[in-house]
Formats: sequence, structure tokens, C-alpha cells
Amino acid sequence: MSIFMEKLKKDQRLLSIISFSLVSGWLLSVVFEGQILYNLMKNVNTEGMTHNTIAVLCHFMGLFISGFFIKKQVTARKAMITSTMICILGSVIFFLPFSMLWYISIGVIAFFAGAYIVSWSFYFKIYSQRGQRFKTAASVLIYSNMLMILINGVAVNISSLFGLALACILLVAGLLLTFNLEASAKEKDYCTVQLEKSHQEAFTSLRSLVILCLFILIITINSGLMYRVVLPAFSHHKLLTSYYWAIPYIAVLFLLKSSKNLINQGYVLHIALAMIGVSYIFFMWLDRSVRSYLMINTLMLAAFGVFDLFWWSILAEFFDYSDNPGKILGIGLSMNVLGISIGGMVGENLFNTGETYLNASLIALIIVCMMVVLLPILHMQLASFFKNDIFLFQSIDMEKHHQKIVVSELKQNKKFTDRETEIIELLLKGYTYKAIAKHLYISENTVKYHVKNIYQKLNINNKMGLIKIFSEEEEKLV
Repeated sequence: MSIFMEKLKKDQRLLSIISFSLVSGWLLSVVFEGQILYNLMKNVNTEGMTHNTIAVLCHFMGLFISGFFIKKQVTARKAMITSTMICILGSVIFFLPFSMLWYISIGVIAFFAGAYIVSWSFYFKIYSQRGQRFKTAASVLIYSNMLMILINGVAVNISSLFGLALACILLVAGLLLTFNLEASAKEKDYCTVQLEKSHQEAFTSLRSLVILCLFILIITINSGLMYRVVLPAFSHHKLLTSYYWAIPYIAVLFLLKSSKNLINQGYVLHIALAMIGVSYIFFMWLDRSVRSYLMINTLMLAAFGVFDLFWWSILAEFFDYSDNPGKILGIGLSMNVLGISIGGMVGENLFNTGETYLNASLIALIIVCMMVVLLPILHMQLASFFKNDIFLFQSIDMEKHHQKIVVSELKQNKKFTDRETEIIELLLKGYTYKAIAKHLYISENTVKYHVKNIYQKLNINNKMGLIKIFSEEEEKLV
């Protein structure tokens, strides 16, 4: 075990992924729409939504506020350790007889769970280079939801207290791993491109972030409707819903993460929107059988997986335009929580007023139509902002020795100069023209001149073409 931990300490990216996934698995199974609290409340004949409302609102506040106070990695590590300890103590309270203390604990641990996520963003930024952040986001979402399925299944089908005990074990394991995270980055080993931001760049990045947050807020209203309308409609299939629910979500994340070819994110997001629309149409028309559940849930959760990975990865790309990644990730994910909260309240209101499933589906379809209008605007804004920097949905992530082989072959076949070869390597790492100029001590116009020559020799028009060529060459090597 000690040898394994020593290896893990050396790979801070993997260590941060595992520690976060453990805590997030607890969060998804206990605090945030988790089945453990739902079942514990039922056991004490308290089936209202008060506990969930408290949890969602406090988690929103933890995400939104914490980034304004946690500004350095050393502070972030302390906040992660403190937050995890508070969450452990707060979770233990649910083993005690029901009292008002339960509600206080729900609010406290939900808030500090948000603070934990905000703090973790520093490790997300520093130890996952640009080409890795997409896969890091996919990994934490996959592992967290796998743990959530396991614990929720135990809580629903065996014992809610047993499920709570397992969730607490995840927290303890996450805490132990967090102690092994570095308090400050070793700059020589982990470096990110520092960008000099003009006022125009700062304004553009803020505008892009606002549009992205608006997109997250609106689309996740459908997630809230799912929690309050769709899932309860199939609750009589207890065993199936407890284990299958997030399987399509995990499957699509794994598929996107494993894909070696570049994915046109505009097409993928439009397909995901269509899947949400079709799933709610099926929800209106089909019965509440197992077959209907499999069709509806598969389409819906796969689509939500696409969108979650999309904004996690895009929020991560904003890290390089801010000194505080916690503020970026915290505000972005708080919009996710707020959207789910709004959708949940709408869903609750529909049931309380005796409305049918038709009304909920119509609301969902209206949201989809709004997203069809907003998505091209979002896509153009992000593409314009990041056009010389990174790729919106997935960038190349070749092994270093593969990249060297491909670069060497292209240099020989296309007669690249040494300077052009250096620029190609930096382009593949996600450097901007300005960052390349600074790194190579040349002017930005000189960089543009070399890039133009590179594109002409490769017969391509943009950096996407360069990435495509390297992806194809890597496949030949594998």
C-alpha cells in the first residue's frame, strides 16, 4: 500500500481525480438528490422536500461564494481538508434519531461540499494541462457517478443506514488522499501558459462566461424536471431505477473520453438537445413500463452526460484567463445547481396543482427550443474567443513519444524548419500566438508568418486541420 501511495503522490493529477471522485460520490448519494437522505426521511415519516430544498440552496451558496475567498492553492488544500472533516461529522449526525439537527447538518455539509469543489479547481487547473482537462472532467464525472450508483443501490435495496456508512467511508478515504495533495505546485514540473490579458480579452472572456452560465442555467431546468417528474413516475421499478438510472450517463462520458477522433461539438450538442426533446415526447406518449423507462432514461441521461461534460470542460478552459479557477468553476456549477433547483420547484408545483405529465413535457420542450436558439450564439462566442487558443470540446492528447515520431516524420516529409517544428509543438499544447511569441522570444507577427507557412505546407486552413492530421497519424502508430 505504501508503494502505491508513493506512486500516487508523484502523479498529483491522478491523486486529485481519485480524491475528488470519492467526495463527489458521497455528495451525489447523500446531499445532492441522493437516495440516502430520501430514504432516511421516509423512515422517520418525513417525506416532504424541505431537506432537499435546504441542501440545494446551501450547495448553491457554497459554490457561488467560496471562490471569492479561496484564492491560492495552499488555501484550497486547507479548505478541502476542513470541508471534508465537516462533511464527515455532519454525515454521522444522520445515524442519530431524527431532530432539527438533521436539517442544520444538511445545510452545513451542502455548503462545505460546494467549498470543496471550488477548492479542488486549483488542482484541476494546475495538474491537468490543457489537453488533459477534457479527460480529467470526464474521469471525475464517470467515477463519481459509478460510486453514486453503488451507494444508492445499497440504500434503496438493502439499508439506507448501510448506504450512509459506505458514503462516510468514501469521505474518510477522500480525506486521507487529500492530505497527500501538494500545498503548492512545483512550477518546474507543472506549468501553465500565462496569458497577458488586454481589456478587450477580459471583456470578451467575461461575456463568453456569462453566456455559458446562462446556457447552463436554462438547460439544467430540464434536469430538475427529471428529478421531480420523470424519476418519480417510474419509482415502482425500484431495483431497475436504482441501478440503471445513471448507466447511460456514464456510458456516453466514457465514449466521449475514449474517442480518439476530434468531435464536432456543435453537432454533438445539437444531437443531445434532440435526445432530450425526444425523451420528453416519449414520456408524454408511452406508458410506465420497464421498456418505456429504458427508452426514456437512456436518451435523457445520455444527453445530460454530453452537456455536463461540455460545460465542465469549457469552464476548465476559462481557467487560463483567470487567476482564480475556483471562482470560474464555482459560479459555473452554481448555475447548474440553480437550474436544477428551478426545475425541481416547477415540477413540484405541477404535481401539487394536479397537472399531468403532459405539462412537464411541454415545459421541457419549450426549454429545448430556447436552447436551439441560444446554442449557435454560444458556439460562435466560444469559438471566436478560443479560436487561437484551445479546442472547445476535445483537443489532441497524444503520448509524447508518438507526438515526437509524427513531428519528426512531418518535418522530414514537408521540409519544416526547426522554428516551424517548435511552433507546431506549441500549437499542439494549446499555446496562443501571443504565448508562442513570448515563449520563443519572437514577435507575434513572426509567429503568424510561420503558421501561415505551416498551413500551406500541410494544405490546411486552420489549427483544427493540424489536430486532425496528428490524430490520424497517431492512429497509424497505435
